[in-house]
Amino acid sequence: MENNQSDGRSRANIHIGMKVEIVQKHHQRSGELTDGVIKRILTKSGNHPHGIKVMLETGEVGRVQNILD
Repeated sequence: MENNQSDGRSRANIHIGMKVEIVQKHHQRSGELTDGVIKRILTKSGNHPHGIKVMLETGEVGRVQNILD
């Protein structure tokens, strides 16, 4: 599981069309995860300590916690 988390922090490992689990801003305290397919990558930098921010095909926005593909 640690590998999945570090993968979610590196933009090089994130691609449009991947199935991922994200944590949305209002779920950060509870840690509730939402799964879906990446539509857009919103983080510009190569790495982010809390996960790369993405938009899912459903329109939900959050930071990648796990890569499911």
